[in-house]
Amino acid sequence: MLTLHKTAVLAAVPGLLLLLTAGSSATAETRAPVVVELYTSQGCSSCPPADALLAQLADRDDVIALSLHVDYWDYIGWEDPFALASLTKRQRAYARSLDRRTVYTPQIVVDGTYDVIGSRSRSVANAIAMARERPSDVAVDLSEDAVRLGEGAAPPEGATVWLLLYDRWHETDVRRGENAGRLLGYAHVVRDYRRLGTWSGRSTELSLDLAAARAAGRFGVAVVVQTEGLGRVLGAAALRLE
Repeated sequence: MLTLHKTAVLAAVPGLLLLLTAGSSATAETRAPVVVELYTSQGCSSCPPADALLAQLADRDDVIALSLHVDYWDYIGWEDPFALASLTKRQRAYARSLDRRTVYTPQIVVDGTYDVIGSRSRSVANAIAMARERPSDVAVDLSEDAVRLGEGAAPPEGATVWLLLYDRWHETDVRRGENAGRLLGYAHVVRDYRRLGTWSGRSTELSLDLAAARAAGRFGVAVVVQTEGLGRVLGAAALRLE
Protein backbone atom coordinates (compact mmCIF):
# COMPACT_ATOMS: atom_id res chain seq x y z
CA MET A 1 0.00 0.00 0.00
CA LEU A 2 1.09 3.54 -0.63
CA THR A 3 1.66 5.80 2.35
CA LEU A 4 2.20 9.47 3.02
CA HIS A 5 4.99 10.68 0.75
CA LYS A 6 6.75 12.73 3.45
CA THR A 7 7.68 10.19 6.12
CA ALA A 8 7.97 12.91 8.77
CA VAL A 9 4.20 13.34 8.58
CA LEU A 10 3.34 9.70 9.20
CA ALA A 11 3.03 10.04 12.95
CA ALA A 12 -0.50 10.93 13.97
CA VAL A 13 -1.06 14.18 15.82
CA PRO A 14 -2.72 13.27 19.16
CA GLY A 15 -6.13 14.86 19.59
CA LEU A 16 -6.18 16.40 16.13
CA LEU A 17 -9.79 16.73 14.97
CA LEU A 18 -9.40 16.94 11.22
CA LEU A 19 -12.95 17.78 10.33
CA LEU A 20 -13.71 20.25 13.11
CA THR A 21 -10.57 22.32 13.73
CA ALA A 22 -7.80 24.14 11.90
CA GLY A 23 -4.25 25.05 12.87
CA SER A 24 -3.85 27.96 15.27
CA SER A 25 -0.28 29.20 14.83
CA ALA A 26 0.42 32.75 13.69
CA THR A 27 1.85 31.43 10.45
CA ALA A 28 -1.28 29.37 9.82
CA GLU A 29 -3.51 32.39 10.35
CA THR A 30 -1.75 34.49 7.71
CA ARG A 31 -0.82 32.01 5.03
CA ALA A 32 -2.91 31.12 1.99
CA PRO A 33 -5.41 28.28 2.22
CA VAL A 34 -3.92 24.81 1.88
CA VAL A 35 -4.68 23.17 -1.46
CA VAL A 36 -6.08 19.64 -1.05
CA GLU A 37 -6.61 17.67 -4.27
CA LEU A 38 -8.44 14.36 -4.22
CA TYR A 39 -7.93 12.15 -7.28
CA THR A 40 -10.96 9.89 -7.45
CA SER A 41 -13.24 7.94 -9.77
CA GLN A 42 -16.78 6.60 -9.72
CA GLY A 43 -15.29 3.35 -10.98
CA CYS A 44 -13.17 2.93 -7.82
CA SER A 45 -14.79 0.94 -5.00
CA SER A 46 -12.35 2.27 -2.38
CA CYS A 47 -13.00 5.93 -3.23
CA PRO A 48 -16.35 6.75 -1.50
CA PRO A 49 -14.79 7.17 2.00
CA ALA A 50 -12.24 9.58 0.53
CA ASP A 51 -15.02 11.44 -1.31
CA ALA A 52 -16.86 11.84 2.01
CA LEU A 53 -13.70 13.16 3.67
CA LEU A 54 -13.15 15.68 0.87
CA ALA A 55 -16.76 16.86 1.26
CA GLN A 56 -16.11 17.65 4.92
CA LEU A 57 -12.87 19.46 4.09
CA ALA A 58 -14.76 21.56 1.54
CA ASP A 59 -16.50 23.35 4.43
CA ARG A 60 -13.22 24.68 5.85
CA ASP A 61 -12.10 28.23 5.08
CA ASP A 62 -8.41 27.39 5.54
CA VAL A 63 -8.50 24.69 2.84
CA ILE A 64 -9.15 24.73 -0.90
CA ALA A 65 -10.63 21.25 -1.32
CA LEU A 66 -10.97 19.97 -4.88
CA SER A 67 -12.32 16.71 -6.28
CA LEU A 68 -10.51 15.75 -9.50
CA HIS A 69 -12.02 12.80 -11.37
CA VAL A 70 -9.69 10.69 -13.51
CA ASP A 71 -10.65 8.56 -16.49
CA TYR A 72 -8.44 5.47 -16.28
CA TRP A 73 -11.06 3.40 -14.42
CA ASP A 74 -13.77 3.99 -17.04
CA TYR A 75 -12.88 0.78 -18.87
CA ILE A 76 -14.17 -1.50 -16.11
CA GLY A 77 -17.83 -0.82 -16.86
CA TRP A 78 -18.82 2.68 -15.76
CA GLU A 79 -17.82 5.94 -17.44
CA ASP A 80 -17.34 8.65 -14.82
CA PRO A 81 -19.29 11.71 -16.09
CA PHE A 82 -16.88 14.10 -14.36
CA ALA A 83 -13.62 12.49 -15.48
CA LEU A 84 -11.26 14.63 -17.56
CA ALA A 85 -8.19 13.43 -19.41
CA SER A 86 -6.45 16.66 -18.37
CA LEU A 87 -6.91 15.74 -14.71
CA THR A 88 -5.43 12.28 -15.32
CA LYS A 89 -2.48 14.06 -16.94
CA ARG A 90 -2.13 16.30 -13.88
CA GLN A 91 -2.09 13.29 -11.57
CA ARG A 92 0.55 11.57 -13.70
CA ALA A 93 2.69 14.71 -13.46
CA TYR A 94 2.39 14.43 -9.68
CA ALA A 95 3.54 10.82 -9.86
CA ARG A 96 6.73 12.05 -11.47
CA SER A 97 7.32 14.95 -9.11
CA LEU A 98 6.52 12.87 -6.01
CA ASP A 99 8.64 9.95 -7.26
CA ARG A 100 5.76 7.51 -7.52
CA ARG A 101 5.93 4.57 -9.91
CA THR A 102 2.25 4.77 -10.79
CA VAL A 103 -0.99 6.64 -10.14
CA TYR A 104 -3.75 5.38 -7.88
CA THR A 105 -7.13 6.28 -6.40
CA PRO A 106 -8.09 7.59 -3.97
CA GLN A 107 -5.05 9.83 -3.73
CA ILE A 108 -4.90 13.17 -1.92
CA VAL A 109 -2.12 15.61 -2.75
CA VAL A 110 -1.64 18.42 -0.24
CA ASP A 111 -0.02 21.67 -1.45
CA GLY A 112 1.76 19.74 -4.21
CA THR A 113 4.14 18.31 -1.62
CA TYR A 114 2.53 15.51 0.38
CA ASP A 115 0.72 12.51 -1.10
CA VAL A 116 -1.67 10.51 1.03
CA ILE A 117 -4.12 7.63 0.63
CA GLY A 118 -7.30 9.67 0.42
CA SER A 119 -9.33 7.74 2.99
CA ARG A 120 -6.74 8.03 5.79
CA SER A 121 -8.07 11.03 7.69
CA ARG A 122 -5.24 11.27 10.22
CA SER A 123 -2.58 11.24 7.52
CA VAL A 124 -4.51 13.91 5.63
CA ALA A 125 -4.79 15.98 8.80
CA ASN A 126 -1.07 15.70 9.43
CA ALA A 127 -0.23 16.74 5.89
CA ILE A 128 -2.50 19.79 6.14
CA ALA A 129 -0.94 20.74 9.50
CA MET A 130 2.56 20.48 8.02
CA ALA A 131 1.60 22.57 5.01
CA ARG A 132 0.10 25.28 7.22
CA GLU A 133 3.40 25.72 9.02
CA ARG A 134 5.10 26.84 5.80
CA PRO A 135 4.49 30.46 4.75
CA SER A 136 3.19 31.19 1.28
CA ASP A 137 5.72 32.41 -1.29
CA VAL A 138 3.37 34.71 -3.19
CA ALA A 139 0.21 36.58 -2.29
CA VAL A 140 -2.68 35.78 -4.64
CA ASP A 141 -5.52 38.29 -4.95
CA LEU A 142 -8.40 36.79 -6.93
CA SER A 143 -11.34 38.81 -8.24
CA GLU A 144 -13.96 38.29 -10.95
CA ASP A 145 -11.84 39.98 -13.62
CA ALA A 146 -8.20 39.43 -12.66
CA VAL A 147 -5.61 37.48 -10.72
CA ARG A 148 -3.00 39.69 -9.03
CA LEU A 149 0.23 38.13 -7.82
CA GLY A 150 2.57 39.92 -5.45
CA GLU A 151 6.35 40.11 -5.47
CA GLY A 152 8.34 37.26 -4.05
CA ALA A 153 11.23 34.86 -4.42
CA ALA A 154 10.23 32.74 -7.38
CA PRO A 155 12.10 29.51 -8.18
CA PRO A 156 14.76 29.86 -10.91
CA GLU A 157 12.56 28.07 -13.44
CA GLY A 158 9.59 30.27 -12.59
CA ALA A 159 6.12 29.08 -11.66
CA THR A 160 2.88 28.19 -13.41
CA VAL A 161 -0.49 29.71 -12.58
CA TRP A 162 -3.30 27.15 -12.86
CA LEU A 163 -7.02 27.83 -13.06
CA LEU A 164 -9.56 25.27 -11.83
CA LEU A 165 -13.33 25.78 -12.06
CA TYR A 166 -15.52 23.59 -9.90
CA ASP A 167 -19.12 22.75 -9.03
CA ARG A 168 -20.42 22.73 -5.47
CA TRP A 169 -22.01 19.27 -5.31
CA HIS A 170 -23.05 16.37 -7.52
CA GLU A 171 -24.79 13.08 -6.86
CA THR A 172 -24.71 10.12 -9.23
CA ASP A 173 -26.70 6.91 -9.26
CA VAL A 174 -23.97 4.51 -10.39
CA ARG A 175 -25.46 1.62 -12.34
CA ARG A 176 -22.43 -0.40 -13.44
CA GLY A 177 -18.88 -1.12 -12.38
CA GLU A 178 -17.46 -1.57 -8.88
CA ASN A 179 -19.91 0.90 -7.31
CA ALA A 180 -23.04 -0.39 -9.06
CA GLY A 181 -26.23 0.30 -7.12
CA ARG A 182 -24.75 3.13 -5.03
CA LEU A 183 -25.81 6.78 -4.90
CA LEU A 184 -22.53 8.69 -4.58
CA GLY A 185 -21.99 12.34 -3.70
CA TYR A 186 -19.05 14.61 -4.56
CA ALA A 187 -18.10 18.10 -3.38
CA HIS A 188 -16.16 20.76 -5.31
CA VAL A 189 -15.97 18.74 -8.51
CA VAL A 190 -13.44 20.23 -10.94
CA ARG A 191 -15.06 20.72 -14.35
CA ASP A 192 -12.41 22.80 -16.13
CA TYR A 193 -8.65 22.95 -15.68
CA ARG A 194 -6.14 25.01 -17.60
CA ARG A 195 -2.91 26.97 -17.48
CA LEU A 196 -3.54 30.67 -16.92
CA GLY A 197 -0.02 32.11 -17.08
CA THR A 198 3.31 32.28 -15.28
CA TRP A 199 4.91 34.06 -12.31
CA SER A 200 8.59 34.99 -12.16
CA GLY A 201 8.73 36.83 -8.85
CA ARG A 202 7.48 40.22 -10.01
CA SER A 203 4.06 41.71 -9.35
CA THR A 204 1.86 40.25 -12.07
CA GLU A 205 -1.73 40.74 -13.18
CA LEU A 206 -3.53 38.15 -15.32
CA SER A 207 -6.89 38.94 -16.88
CA LEU A 208 -9.79 36.70 -15.99
CA ASP A 209 -13.20 36.34 -17.63
CA LEU A 210 -15.59 34.21 -15.60
CA ALA A 211 -18.78 35.03 -17.51
CA ALA A 212 -18.87 31.65 -19.24
CA ALA A 213 -18.16 29.82 -16.00
CA ARG A 214 -20.96 31.66 -14.24
CA ALA A 215 -23.34 30.97 -17.13
CA ALA A 216 -22.46 27.27 -16.95
CA GLY A 217 -23.38 27.22 -13.28
CA ARG A 218 -19.91 26.77 -11.85
CA PHE A 219 -19.78 27.29 -8.08
CA GLY A 220 -16.21 28.46 -7.65
CA VAL A 221 -12.79 29.12 -9.12
CA ALA A 222 -9.40 28.30 -7.66
CA VAL A 223 -6.06 29.73 -8.74
CA VAL A 224 -2.94 27.77 -7.79
CA VAL A 225 0.61 29.05 -8.28
CA GLN A 226 2.95 26.09 -8.49
CA THR A 227 6.56 25.33 -9.32
CA GLU A 228 7.15 23.90 -12.78
CA GLY A 229 6.48 20.18 -13.15
CA LEU A 230 3.68 20.34 -10.57
CA GLY A 231 5.87 20.81 -7.56
CA ARG A 232 5.23 22.78 -4.40
CA VAL A 233 2.27 25.16 -4.20
CA LEU A 234 3.63 28.69 -3.73
CA GLY A 235 0.29 30.44 -3.26
CA ALA A 236 -3.39 29.95 -3.91
CA ALA A 237 -6.81 31.55 -3.65
CA ALA A 238 -10.41 30.58 -4.29
CA LEU A 239 -13.52 32.59 -5.13
CA ARG A 240 -17.16 31.58 -5.02
CA LEU A 241 -19.21 32.59 -8.05
CA GLU A 242 -22.62 32.23 -6.42
